[in-house]
Amino acid sequence: MDARPSRDSLVKPGELVDLIEVTPLTLTDRRIYNQLLENAWEAIDKPVLHVIAKADLRGSHNSNDRIGESIERLMSAIVKVEAVWDGKPAVERVQLLGGNLEMSRADGLFEYEIPPRLRKIISNSTVFARLQREVMFALSSKYALTLYEMVQKRGNLRWRSSEKFTLDALRGVLGVPKGKLTSWSNLRLRAIDPAVAEVSALSDYVVEIQPIKTGRSVTHVELRWWRKDGEATDKAERALQFASPGRKARAEGRAEELAPEARPLKARPAWLDRSGAALKTQTYETARLRYPGYDIYFVEGEWRSWAAGKEPPADPDRAFLAFFRRYAESNPI
Repeated sequence: MDARPSRDSLVKPGELVDLIEVTPLTLTDRRIYNQLLENAWEAIDKPVLHVIAKADLRGSHNSNDRIGESIERLMSAIVKVEAVWDGKPAVERVQLLGGNLEMSRADGLFEYEIPPRLRKIISNSTVFARLQREVMFALSSKYALTLYEMVQKRGNLRWRSSEKFTLDALRGVLGVPKGKLTSWSNLRLRAIDPAVAEVSALSDYVVEIQPIKTGRSVTHVELRWWRKDGEATDKAERALQFASPGRKARAEGRAEELAPEARPLKARPAWLDRSGAALKTQTYETARLRYPGYDIYFVEGEWRSWAAGKEPPADPDRAFLAFFRRYAESNPI
């Protein structure tokens, strides 16, 4: 508990990094929860109520609707945390958020409490992940944010630079919903590869996830990380600075004032280039402005998979945006 947030970073107990979601959360849920933990930090192990302004939680959205939706998912979320009971390994199931009170006013306050069992886990924690605030808000998918947290938890280990996970364990930590991305190839292309690319581009570490086979099937993976040198770190900082005008404009409701060339997108995964006609840069910009918070390239992959074997659209860009609208309606974040 000696770890403290700073102006540029926040801390998260290691047990809450490698937890397994029984109830899947979204990228917005995870960001909001990190902010709630940070706000409560000075007294997080005590049975007290914590208060935060709703404006601090809503990010780039002008409405508080998504705050309420995220809070309700966090209240109903049950997670599994590795624990020790009488000196033996155990699994502890806890709720992430206790009772709370939200003022109706848009500029009102949100009052909440941390559940007792979770307070005990946090107070006994000895390993923490230090998360850079700017990186947390720049990452565009929950898989990327989770991977970033995993690496930040492990990055300062002196004698270790890799860790093996079973495929099921990795799915659980990443929060992959049951029945989704069931094959290794889909998991790699839709979740792992984009997350690795983003974390390697924006964080202080280069990251790899390598498959390990048992017989012919991938059953385990090895997560590897190493700290960047000075030149690579400078590139990551430039990438964050280059993206920040667009994020700031969305937060202030000025996104339409920025020319597309002033808000470059993150690198497009190479595998998409092999799966059909390329979309226009303006199409990605339009999708990003219409649907903030979504992993654009993941949705593009979903669209291309859905369109495989069908008649090619006369206008791929319009077809993709139409698919994105339906996808966002069916998969709100």
